[in-house]
Amino acid sequence: MEFRPCIDIHNGKVKQIVGGSLRDSGNQAQENFVSEQDAAFYADFYKKDGIKGGHIILLNKEGTEYYEKTREQAFLALRTYPGGLQVGGGICEHNAAEYLEAGASHVIVTSYVFRDGQVNWENLRRIQSAAGKEHLVLDLSCRKKDNDYYIVTDRWQKFTNVKLTKLVLDELADHCSEFLIHAVDVEGKARGIEEPLVEMLGAWNGIPVTYAGGVGNFEDLSRLKELGQNRLNVTIGSALNLFGGQMNYEEVVKYIAK
Repeated sequence: MEFRPCIDIHNGKVKQIVGGSLRDSGNQAQENFVSEQDAAFYADFYKKDGIKGGHIILLNKEGTEYYEKTREQAFLALRTYPGGLQVGGGICEHNAAEYLEAGASHVIVTSYVFRDGQVNWENLRRIQSAAGKEHLVLDLSCRKKDNDYYIVTDRWQKFTNVKLTKLVLDELADHCSEFLIHAVDVEGKARGIEEPLVEMLGAWNGIPVTYAGGVGNFEDLSRLKELGQNRLNVTIGSALNLFGGQMNYEEVVKYIAK
């Protein structure tokens, strides 16, 4: 298990939000924390500690009022910590190189690959070619429906018809170097992890997987380690004291490194 930090940017500000509350209409989201610091502050913070593999997520849709301000913050963070951070949010074959050249270690893709409720294999081949498999992370963030987990797109607002299973992980792993998986229904709530999802991911032995969602204390972190068989990397957002939460950042980093 490794700690993977995050820099979530919405309306040009570094924030922590309740994942399921995000709406493109009116650029709305239920906020847990809005930082007074810019994205470069957090990038430099992680850089000083030598923590790599964290993700910058742009939470505004291209063409909306705050998209360019959000993008500016993302590029600011990438320039501050070149090679140390991944970036996602509106990535496609046409702009992947721009983010990689700006310093992203990987680009993170969801909506471009999952179109009309299905995997668009042609788009997957295109983004794989544009970014390189070694620089591509597929975001398989999911929500529960009918006791199964389905991949969601468009800033977690739309269900696809793709059920997250070991077979799907096997198929997609041939095209990327990592998976990022937010458990959207518990994201930003710090009230416990999605245990069935974590168990399934921990039982799968493939490329690296970063899990995010619901970690609110060290008991949750211990449970994640156990159920995930110590195979899953973890992102902690709202619960971290960097973002107004109760979990001490330094203690989290030490605990995970044990």
